[in-house]
Amino acid sequence: MSQESTTPETNAEQELDTQSPVHSEVTEEVIQDEGSEEQKLIGELQQQVLDLKDQVLRAHAEMENIRRRSQEEVSKARKFGTESFAESLIPVKDSLEAALAVENQALETLKEGMETTLRQLVSAFERNQLKEIAPATGDKFDPNVHQAISSVPNAEVEANAVVQTLQKGYTIAERVLRPALVIVSAG
Repeated sequence: MSQESTTPETNAEQELDTQSPVHSEVTEEVIQDEGSEEQKLIGELQQQVLDLKDQVLRAHAEMENIRRRSQEEVSKARKFGTESFAESLIPVKDSLEAALAVENQALETLKEGMETTLRQLVSAFERNQLKEIAPATGDKFDPNVHQAISSVPNAEVEANAVVQTLQKGYTIAERVLRPALVIVSAG
């Protein structure tokens, strides 16, 4: 009778014991499911980290390539920057040499040859953005493109205006290469 006579407490313990393995299996499955989800998340995050590292390495390599190419381009620009201008001046030199090679020229022929050579030089200047600074009498003095050699009193021209240009100046691509030498009115 002892086997059959069980107390309600004993029955509850037996039920718990029979449910315990099922409960622990469910708990393990939940933990495993959570673990597998966590593992998946960790795997995804690790893959993202690897992808980002790869992107950073590629970006760094690209920046190094750009830097290297830029340095090469600057170096080439320094070496060959005057190439176009030099090509424009070669015909001018050829004309001058040809003029000097001819003996006993008539003055008129020599003058004609010099005018042709000057046109070639002006054309070379224009192609290479080399422009004259030649202020006329009465133009306002501009210290950015003019260099005053002296100041003279002149009632005909207002103060701080150009009275005379002694030497033309030049700009290349809007940058002053040589300022024009001028005499300025004191008023």
